[in-house]
Amino acid sequence: MEKQKLTRKQLLLVTSLIFGMFFGAGNLIFPVQLGQLAGHNWLLAVLGFLLTGALMPFLAMLAVSMTNSKSVYDLAAPVAPWFGTVVLVAIHFTIGPLSGTPRTAATAFAMGVSPFVAPQYQQGMMLIFSAIFFGLAYVLTVKQAGLTKWVGKYLNPLFLIVLGVVLVLALILPMGNFNQTVSATYQQNAGFQGVLDGYNTMDGLALLALAVSVVYAVRGMGFHGQAVSKVLAKAGFLSIVLESLLYVALVLLGVSSLGQFKPAENGGAAFSQIVTHYMGNFGVLITGVIVTLAVFTTAMGLFVSFAQDLNRVFPKVSYLWWLRVIAFGSFVTANAGLTNIVKWTVPVLMLLYPYALALIALSLLSPWIKQSPTIYRAVMGFVTLPAFLDAFASSPVAGWAPMADLVASYHQHLPLAADGFGWVLPALLGGLVGLTWQRAQQVQLLKDVDGIADQVLD
Repeated sequence: MEKQKLTRKQLLLVTSLIFGMFFGAGNLIFPVQLGQLAGHNWLLAVLGFLLTGALMPFLAMLAVSMTNSKSVYDLAAPVAPWFGTVVLVAIHFTIGPLSGTPRTAATAFAMGVSPFVAPQYQQGMMLIFSAIFFGLAYVLTVKQAGLTKWVGKYLNPLFLIVLGVVLVLALILPMGNFNQTVSATYQQNAGFQGVLDGYNTMDGLALLALAVSVVYAVRGMGFHGQAVSKVLAKAGFLSIVLESLLYVALVLLGVSSLGQFKPAENGGAAFSQIVTHYMGNFGVLITGVIVTLAVFTTAMGLFVSFAQDLNRVFPKVSYLWWLRVIAFGSFVTANAGLTNIVKWTVPVLMLLYPYALALIALSLLSPWIKQSPTIYRAVMGFVTLPAFLDAFASSPVAGWAPMADLVASYHQHLPLAADGFGWVLPALLGGLVGLTWQRAQQVQLLKDVDGIADQVLD
């Protein structure tokens, strides 16, 4: 059979699909905030940010393609089937109805609608806005085949055009230079702080989940088998390059804005100030358009991946039913308010990211370790305690005396723990223990086989 060749048009369409599904509001506002906080230390900070905000999502896509996984479940299943189910459910509900997807509508409302609504009508308008937002997302994702058309062909290019106008204006009329004051957080270890800031985009988690939607889109173009992995790798690489360039531009935009403004309380407020500076009152409306387009494409991708993956793991529950779960759940959570959503998301991310990054690393090593359950179990076992301690350290319970003492001891005695990476050395140790254990089992198996052979010969 003649292999189908990937055309330039198809490559650009899949690249646009990947980019549009995970470049949301967080990807837009967090780099601007990082720029304002990092000041003249922006280079180290943005390099750290790109590790978790751009490189890790790309590696996540490679992990899915290299292991021929159909979902997050397949990536985690070598530990145990139940572990694969737990990881899939935890990631999808985090980036789905409990946090990520509600954040899309809440952010769009806060930056694009709220400024035009009187305080006494805010809650009512949020109910109406979120109902329309998630209702449209539901309608456009009922038919899975429509995802490529709507995200890759229409919404994403429109978003890039609007964002490009803002960046061009900033280039022509800069607000200041890049030699600006550094906030206390970024005076030391700016690179490490940038890595942690990249967690907030959720892309490392999202790409583990969203990759399956891209796989379906690529198969819909007529590609199968290893050809799907190759297309995914090429399109993913181009998408990450594009995203990295935008990240750098947005960070520099934030640094430059310090020539006119003090650091804002959040990236959304900072971006609104910048757009208003260049476009006046009309800038508020433009900001709303940019953010709404960005988060809506992300919401569509999350809807599809949530319903597809959970339908695959729980086949008795239909794709359409799971789509209704994420639509209604996101609507309810979004109306709790953006501040509350962001507030409790951080400890959840600190818990899940060590598992996700460890699974990505193990998947990339699959050609050599053959998805060995022994190695997977050892790594996950060693990662568990520091992951929970990192989550506790960034949660409200960190102020509780017994927990505060435990976290303080953890930060003091384990390298990198105080910087939020206490899980790294245990993960490496777990890999070494698992590899040693596997080799010992193989040696014992050979001895047992030799013993049986000797008995047969005797």
